[in-house]
Amino acid sequence: MNLPLAERLRPRSLDDYIGQTHLVGPGTILRGMIATGNISSFILWGPPGVGKTTLAKIIANSVDAPFYTLSAVHSGVKDVRDVLDKCRHDAASMFTSRRPILFIDEIHRFNKSQQDSLLAAVETGVVTLIGATTENPSFEVIRPLLSRAQVYVLNPLTEEELQQLLDRALTHDPVLKERKVRVESTVALFRFAGGDARKLLNILDLLLQSTPETDEIVIDDAVVTDRLQKNPAAYDKNGEMHYDIISAFIKSVRGSDPDAAVYWLARMIEGGEEPEFIARRLCILAAEDIGLANPNALLLANSTFDIIRKIGWPEGRIPLAECTVYLATSPKSNSAYMAINNALELVRNTGNLPVPLHLRNAPTALMKKMGYGADYKYSHDYPSHFVRQQFMPDALGHPVLWHPADNPAEQRSAALQYDRWHKDDKSS
Repeated sequence: MNLPLAERLRPRSLDDYIGQTHLVGPGTILRGMIATGNISSFILWGPPGVGKTTLAKIIANSVDAPFYTLSAVHSGVKDVRDVLDKCRHDAASMFTSRRPILFIDEIHRFNKSQQDSLLAAVETGVVTLIGATTENPSFEVIRPLLSRAQVYVLNPLTEEELQQLLDRALTHDPVLKERKVRVESTVALFRFAGGDARKLLNILDLLLQSTPETDEIVIDDAVVTDRLQKNPAAYDKNGEMHYDIISAFIKSVRGSDPDAAVYWLARMIEGGEEPEFIARRLCILAAEDIGLANPNALLLANSTFDIIRKIGWPEGRIPLAECTVYLATSPKSNSAYMAINNALELVRNTGNLPVPLHLRNAPTALMKKMGYGADYKYSHDYPSHFVRQQFMPDALGHPVLWHPADNPAEQRSAALQYDRWHKDDKSS
């Protein structure tokens, strides 16, 4: 029994499928498709381990149609064309009763030309497309293809569904059901699984493999935590702790260590991480951690994201590395990040305070009569294009929300603001 537990327990029918009742429960659209055998093109969108591939295979087993699979990670345009040729042959065959189904795992990894090569076949009914993606299809799938495929969202498994999966593993797996297992607590197990069925089963597999055959397998919070800390990569799809690695990457850039940052970048690349995911995190970091200390950082991060979407792997590693080193060596500031957090807290605490009358627009005579826009001072009419006036709600006065960091760029801005608002102010 060399197969992993997740493969041994992979459902073969909807009766064994756990979760996604909004899609496969009684009276739902996908169950209806399977029952009739009339499958239309669709894309399954959801996080890893929630049953996208399994659902596609169940459909393949349930309908009398030729079934082909492609992995977007390993397939190029030629592979797509080859499999579409087979689909055309099947579609034209008198021995084929239903349209061929093509399942593409991680379809978001296909570039535009690869997706374009699918479009004609889907449009003409040569093939029924089933795609699976962990990324928002609105951003990652070309619009013409998206318009011809319904998107169905799959959700992380609930604790109740994870419990069902655990019970099934302990009672149906030919290996586990022969072992003595004692379940004392599932809090840590479910927390580490995080709604991911594959992760939960891989953790069980780890506990099984790390416990001598003569010993009882104990499932409690202490045992699960201890085993996973000693084997941090044991249950991850690509041998990587996805969220731990990206956390280390971000903190290395924030901590101005380009060597560590590039190392963690390499770990993600080797682990098969999505290039767009890394680029998005760099954009967030540029705004949050570098901010006004070097506004060009956000421009470079955004350019990196655009370039990555155009070129993908493997060349995408180069602009990602360039951006990573640039951000890591850049001066840092989170003043804008803290300013908006301070402002949001103030809004939540004070509610919807009225806009001062002089700041309101007055497009009608009635509004002007009511004082809208009265006494507003047009900044450009004053020296240096600045004049003091109340811009906050009257009830707030002028609380300070932005606190400049101690870098040259912000200190210059702070000095200018002081001259504008406080110079010659006896109260300051």
